[in-house]
Amino acid sequence: QVHLVESGGGLVQPGGSLRLSCSGSRSTSDYYAVGWFRQAPGKEREGVSCISTAGAYTYYAESVKGRFTISRDDANNMVYLQMRGLKSEDTAVYYCATGRFVGVQDLCQMRRRATWGQGTQVTVSS
Repeated sequence: QVHLVESGGGLVQPGGSLRLSCSGSRSTSDYYAVGWFRQAPGKEREGVSCISTAGAYTYYAESVKGRFTISRDDANNMVYLQMRGLKSEDTAVYYCATGRFVGVQDLCQMRRRATWGQGTQVTVSS
């Protein structure tokens, strides 16, 4: 299993930007797809954005498409989520997760087993 640690969360004003980072304990280029998920109070966890091995394919939830960008830096075992145009409804605990030999759609729609980080809080408020 892979150990994942999220960072970069915090308080940001509506319309602002934030970049989340996910650090892995092993190379994310080793056939691991990686994704970002979020869970708001009282709501189910949802897939936000996922990226395939080597970054060839990406998936975005409709609610964040055009505002969020996922990327990976395999040399440093890092995956990022650049969030722009943040809205209050983006407030949630954000988690990263990874699965080996898993496609981005299967990962983001939680159809396969994955290893999860502990989460980082993102709060969008004026």
